[in-house]
Amino acid sequence: MQIPGFIGRTETRPADSLSGNNNAGQREPGGACCTEWNRYNGGKEIHKEAQFPKARAEGYFAGERAGMREQELIVYRNPEGEKLLFDVTWLMKHYDDAYYNREDLAALLYQCIHGLIEQAGNYGFHGNLWHCYLANLLVNNENSYSCGCEIRGNIEGTINQAALHDIGIFKEFYDYDFAPMTELLNVPEWALVEDYVSSRQESKVYNTRICARICELAERFCHDATAGEMKDTLTQFYKEYGVGRFGLHKSFRVCRDEQGHVEIRPILNIAHVRLEDLVGYEIPKQKLVDNTEAFVAGRKANNCLLFGDAGTGKSSCIKAIANAYYDRGLRIIEIYKHQFRDLQECISQIKNRNYKFIIYMDDLSFEEHETEYKYLKAVIEGGLEKKPENILIYATSNRRHLIRENFSDKEEIRQDMHTSDTVQEKLSLVYRFGVTIYFGSPTPREFQNIVITLAERCGVKMERQQLLAEAGKWELAHSGLSGRSAQQFIDYILGMQL
Repeated sequence: MQIPGFIGRTETRPADSLSGNNNAGQREPGGACCTEWNRYNGGKEIHKEAQFPKARAEGYFAGERAGMREQELIVYRNPEGEKLLFDVTWLMKHYDDAYYNREDLAALLYQCIHGLIEQAGNYGFHGNLWHCYLANLLVNNENSYSCGCEIRGNIEGTINQAALHDIGIFKEFYDYDFAPMTELLNVPEWALVEDYVSSRQESKVYNTRICARICELAERFCHDATAGEMKDTLTQFYKEYGVGRFGLHKSFRVCRDEQGHVEIRPILNIAHVRLEDLVGYEIPKQKLVDNTEAFVAGRKANNCLLFGDAGTGKSSCIKAIANAYYDRGLRIIEIYKHQFRDLQECISQIKNRNYKFIIYMDDLSFEEHETEYKYLKAVIEGGLEKKPENILIYATSNRRHLIRENFSDKEEIRQDMHTSDTVQEKLSLVYRFGVTIYFGSPTPREFQNIVITLAERCGVKMERQQLLAEAGKWELAHSGLSGRSAQQFIDYILGMQL
């Protein structure tokens, strides 16, 4: 681990710019075989690795380590983004130490300012960026305490004492007064990160709501007088939103890292679709809502198959469900049929979390030569392991039975003596979806109603009669009667308006 606090403390003291000391070859007290991390040496970053057991045993670093409070963390140890945390806390301890070159200390502080501003640009943070940084560390650290509190709230046990110990350390960082440091190092630019005004550009990492919640959490921490109050505030955040990637994001996809391991990664930009945006289809939408509502409430629910004509809003309904039930702990994981072999690993990563997960398969169908559906059958039902109660599978398809069927399946008796077995094999997958919901193409009158409703929502300025006439021409020349065709027509009209 790189430890900024041990700059210049080596067995053989180097001539470095931080210490300003050219007495190379002098041995430090305690004879430590220690390595340092010299951040700046002639403008270059240097990393050296070693151990320092003798020096620690003799207490040589005891005074320094008292200031390195992040090393005393128990539950929230090794937080993501710790490099910036180590830099700032090291400066808290050593900024007034005459042993180090003041210009290089100031350079390290400027590097910290750079890191905070870069984070603000990526995350959309505003206000006190140091506070936002600390709050972000806390809401992203998945540990035994935070994962226990996600969606549920307070938990019991000794873990609370360990968490309180760590929150107390974070509160010291939170309440630290940087004024003496910035004055001594002559870095007035630190004021930029204490009251930062962000641009209107959306966060590249969080949706707008979560970004605002983290900034609000950072502000609420300012009003907490004790570590206990700060812990209660953080626990309430875990209860309302969760922790880490699953707590702060709605939707995910399954990927593999460079080593080939299965990962569940957040989808950063998801369409903000609501069920109300889908015109018509009230019965299918209600059927989907009823099943999802039962699932989120902890009641029995079924896997869902949404099938029917193209462009009728099947996928939009799934996106709307993800948005509608996010606040109640529902998360959507998208997976493609070529990834079905990864399903078991994916499920193993989420089955013990406190969220409800829908594994979503869009445009699901199989040709005769494709056998991936056999993996899906075993995962949905049929395996020895009990299906986790916090996971359902929702799929959309243009095919009612998912797998391509031919008349030969029933007629070519010579090639298959048990034709009924062939048919049952191909139907066995769809039978594992307890709820099937049909989305059919709208009638001409329903199509016109969709066009009129979308035009009113989007502020299209056109006479109704002319609008419907143009819509009729559009559907004849394009994809026919469907909600997608209606939306494409409205987009075209809006693009042509000056």
